[in-house]
Amino acid sequence: MRGSRSRWRILLAGGLTLAFAGVAGVAQAAPATSAHGQSRAAASAKASAKGSAKAATKSGPVSVAYVEVNNNSMLNVGKYTLANGGANVFDIAVIFAANINYDGTNAQLYFNPQVQSVLDNAATQIRPLQAQGIKVELSILGNHQGAGFANFPSQSAAAAFAQQLSNAVTQYGLDGIDFDDEYADYGTNGTGQPNASSFVYLVQALRNDMPDKLITMYDIGPSASSLTYNGTDVGPLFNYAWNPYYDSWNVPSINLPNSQLSPAAIDVTSTPSSDAASLAQQTVDGGYGVFMTYNLGASDIHDYISSFTNVLYGSNAVYSG
Repeated sequence: MRGSRSRWRILLAGGLTLAFAGVAGVAQAAPATSAHGQSRAAASAKASAKGSAKAATKSGPVSVAYVEVNNNSMLNVGKYTLANGGANVFDIAVIFAANINYDGTNAQLYFNPQVQSVLDNAATQIRPLQAQGIKVELSILGNHQGAGFANFPSQSAAAAFAQQLSNAVTQYGLDGIDFDDEYADYGTNGTGQPNASSFVYLVQALRNDMPDKLITMYDIGPSASSLTYNGTDVGPLFNYAWNPYYDSWNVPSINLPNSQLSPAAIDVTSTPSSDAASLAQQTVDGGYGVFMTYNLGASDIHDYISSFTNVLYGSNAVYSG
């Protein structure tokens, strides 16, 4: 069974629809700057890089934190540091979630009001994290309308949606895109069923548009099973991939080294601390380079987080409030 996310809330909210229009990271590295979009996004990236250069570093897996922004602030990700050395506990913060919608003809990138608010207020919701050395990604999720990453009818349609994604990354000064192939309801509204080429074309186009940004995958759905087409394997174009089932161990089936995978997945609101510690130990013992967490909120849970940071980094976590 899939993870126990309360994601349906996101799908009920109204919002704004946008018009069409490398390689593994190192923990605490500065966000990559864009080769285009030189105004606000470039200035923000430059400021982020300057701030992150001062961030304390750590040795160990990259830690990922998904935040449901309908209910919680992205700033919570930056409130946890390691007692030993002061490095950030989390290296990647994921805005959960934007959607892939369908307008009757084409796929459209859609932001509900909460996601739109985070993006519009990037100066106070995103830049402070980047200044700490934390990369900020935007997760893209299906929305029950039939549009998904796995059913683009042509290479050009996939490329057009990839352009929408890269435009959003540039416009809001983000560090990358995360794919989550759930809730597409393929076939709804006369849309096609998943095909073998769609996701390959999408990932190729997005990597071409964003050569220096993060592309990650929540390893679920038809897209996760369609990474090769006509001899082309897009697995190596991803930075990271992670297990989608909380409180479990499941190695993603993608052509990436262990250093770019998170077989462990925890929900910080429901996974017991003993399980979190055990999954962290499996991560270390197996030589895996990523540890994924979901549903970080506003409460001080540094004792819980310490259950896995002690294993991953040899240090308790501290909460700044």
